[in-house]
Amino acid sequence: MESTANVHGRDPESPQTRAAESFGAGLGDAEPAGRLLIGRRELRSRLIIGTGKYASFELMREALDASGADCVTVAVRRERLFDAAGRSILDYVDPNRYTLLPNTAGCFTAQDAVRTARLGREILLELGNAGSNWVKLEVLGDAKTLLPDPIGTLEATETLVAEGFDVLCYTTDDPLMARRLQRAGAAAVMPAGSPIGSGQGILNANNLRICFEYLKEGNPDYPLIVDAGVGTASDVTIAMELGADGVLLNTGVAHAREPVAMARAMRLAVESGRLAYRAGRIPKRLYATASSPQEGLITRF
Repeated sequence: MESTANVHGRDPESPQTRAAESFGAGLGDAEPAGRLLIGRRELRSRLIIGTGKYASFELMREALDASGADCVTVAVRRERLFDAAGRSILDYVDPNRYTLLPNTAGCFTAQDAVRTARLGREILLELGNAGSNWVKLEVLGDAKTLLPDPIGTLEATETLVAEGFDVLCYTTDDPLMARRLQRAGAAAVMPAGSPIGSGQGILNANNLRICFEYLKEGNPDYPLIVDAGVGTASDVTIAMELGADGVLLNTGVAHAREPVAMARAMRLAVESGRLAYRAGRIPKRLYATASSPQEGLITRF
């Protein structure tokens, strides 16, 4: 009978096979990208997905399921919790399945963002949800660009950290600002890949690389999450291959032609990008490098 090693072209006792198995140990089929610790919470998935902009709550629920995420963002301003029929979004997101991440979307001052974060905590405490002391902090500079106000963001971060929140902080890809937010106590810094909802993908990979370098100095496990601007699965993969610990997105799924299919694509993109980052890409070279050695070629028959 042919051995398993012969069937698969691999010797199960070889150093290469043992190394591959060691690399994937503990990840499991359901968690191929590994778990992510943010503040006091551990997530199984490195994809965090939003609940806004879907054509219906029913479609949103299907997309969340397909994404494999166990943390979803919810804008807690009252006008965003209900649809035209008066149905609450919270009736379509199982608080026992998902960690809810309250979002201060639509806030343009630090004071407004802090009030919204407190409201989110009250709502989730009533639901008994694990995300009650979390907040995805957004303090926006203007309605046209939706870029963050750096001064207001830093002010709100300091206030919320002092009140016991784990602050996941939306910011620009400015490495110096990212480091200030980390030092202010943010549980995670989340630079934008490109403007919110733009679908432009990663516009400045070099800035993100510097952000990673700065934030990981002395704390290699500090979480950096790319937030905003991704339009398709390849954008997510690039973010993860650059070294992001996770990706937070909404519009790329909610406004896709087939949101449920795109949610699954984003799930796979996070997984493949994380594994590729850990595996280590080959260096880029100007000229070709032969795959086979040149020595010992047959020159005469």
